[in-house]
Formats: sequence, structure tokens, C-alpha cells
Amino acid sequence: MYESYYGLSAKPFQLRPDPHFFFGSKGHKRAMAYLDYGLSQGEGFIVITGEVGAGKTTLVRNLLGHIPLDQIVAAHIVNTSLDPEDTLRMVVSAFGLPYEGASKAELLNRLEQFLRSVDRQGKRALLVIDEAQNLNARTVEELRMLSNFQTDDRSLLQTFLLGQPEFRATLHSPTMQQLRQRVIASYHLGPMDAQETRAYVEHRLATVGWKGDPSFDDAAHAAIYAYSGGIPRKTNTLMDRVLLMGYLEELRGFTGAHIEEVVRDISDEFQAPEGLGEPEPASMRAAPGQHDLQHGERRGASVEQLDERMMRLEKSIVSVLSILKKIAATPPGSARQLDQE
Repeated sequence: MYESYYGLSAKPFQLRPDPHFFFGSKGHKRAMAYLDYGLSQGEGFIVITGEVGAGKTTLVRNLLGHIPLDQIVAAHIVNTSLDPEDTLRMVVSAFGLPYEGASKAELLNRLEQFLRSVDRQGKRALLVIDEAQNLNARTVEELRMLSNFQTDDRSLLQTFLLGQPEFRATLHSPTMQQLRQRVIASYHLGPMDAQETRAYVEHRLATVGWKGDPSFDDAAHAAIYAYSGGIPRKTNTLMDRVLLMGYLEELRGFTGAHIEEVVRDISDEFQAPEGLGEPEPASMRAAPGQHDLQHGERRGASVEQLDERMMRLEKSIVSVLSILKKIAATPPGSARQLDQE
């Protein structure tokens, strides 16, 4: 693997969100400040939107990694393509409460009793909803209704909503007026600029022990930004492939031409074969209403699963190439010795 080749302690550009690699760009610092402000208020809704891969989930995990566990009980939900009742089940489950076979009234009663128990312990409950752009208006209204759980002087549940830019359209629709009145802060997380993207790359490398090997010239950093547009996830995807290429070709420094070569490879790999994109047969489509809790939990491969699959594939490719390199470097007549190794 390229980690050992470059003397790195771990993989610096993994796809899954990891607060250990949190980089405080100007936008990320402001978004984190909004989350911290909301947390200090202890009520209402905080809304953070951003493009795909902008780092919203990393923000949340960084926040959850620093909240005082003796003061706040937090639940984090990432599967949101559910109807209102299944979303309620997901909320109840996220707080560790039983949900199977319960009616909506029973679910609400269990949740309210749990929130009051948390309050009696001198703690607060925080609900974090990721991928909020998948919530329909009825589901958002269901979440708003949960904010009605209150004591005489404080709210029993606070909610953070994080989603892609289209969630802003949902939030500003005419039916969302009551929710908007309970939003105490909202922030849109944009991409990093070129200078921040360079600092982001160097930060992630330095986090795993990078000391300048490999090097990246100015043209390389310009090409990285041109491809990623300052989006962290796109930067991670590109840089992981760049370092793999560097290992296979035994490079100690990268130029703009090297980065552009990897970009071309990625572009070629993601070109759709002819015949794809045809409409799905009606017989294969899910019937309306088939969105139970288990279906929501299965929806789409998670980033973590995708990252693990790519790592296994990468290991297989590297193993084969290492064997081929060894064979190519073996002097004639030494094949028997190689077989015995």
C-alpha cells in the first residue's frame, strides 16, 4: 500500500467522514460556530446546507465527538427517505428505545417519557438529521411537532438539520412557516477556495505523518483544485488515486501533468457504457408506499461500505502488481527461487 511507501501512518484520503481529519476552512469554522451556538441555546432548529461532499457529516461527527456526554444525549440519523411514521420509528430507535410493533401513539409516548427522564437527570436531548433533503414536507412537519415536547421553562428536544441545497427550497415553501419560526440559525457551507484546498490536502497528509514526501508543485495543486472545485470528497477521491499511482510508478513528486493523467483515468472510468440510462421497466419499480424502516436502512451503499470495497479492490490490484514487479526484476534462471518464496 502507498501508506508504507510514503511513510504515512494511515490512509489520509479515505472517503468516510472522520473527525480526526477535520480541517477548519473559513466556511467550516463558521458552520461549526453555528452548531456550537445552537447547542448553547438548547432549543429550536439549526439548519446547515451544503453541496454533496462539502463536509457536512464530518462537521456533525466533529461536533458529536466534543459534546459533553454528561450533559447531552445525542441521536444521529442518516437514512431519511422514509415516510413520517417510519421517521418517527427511526428517531425512537436512534435514542435506543424499542419501536417494533408500536403504534404512532405508543412511539410518541415512549419518546416523551424518555425526554422527560433525560431532563430529570439534568441533561438535554439532541437529534441530528443528516441528508435532510430527502425529507418530504409531511416528514418535516412531524419533526417540527416533536419540538412541542417541553417543560414549563425549556424545550426537551433540539434538532439539527443538515442537507443538500435543495433542502432550502423545502424550508422556504409556504407550508414551512411554523418550522422557519423555530429555526434559530441557518448556514450554507460552500466549497473551499484554491488556497484552502491546498491547505486541506497538506493538513490531511500531515495528520498521518507526511513530511514533504511526496511533494506537489504549484501546478499539481492547481490541477487538484481545478478537478475538485474545493469539494472535500472530490479532493479525497482524486488524491487517493494520485498517491496510488505514485506508489505504482515509484514517484516522489507530483506535477500538474501527473494530476491531469489521474483525472483523465477517473473520467474514463465513469463514462457510462452504451445502452445504459434506458428507462427502468415498470415491473421493476417499487410500488408507492413501500418505504418501511428496514427499506430505509438498506437504501444505497453507505460511504463507509464503499470505502471498504475500494480498499479491498486496491489491495488486490497492488498485490498483483507487486508480484509482477518482482517477477520482472528477477534475473533469468532465478524462477525456481522465486517459486520457493
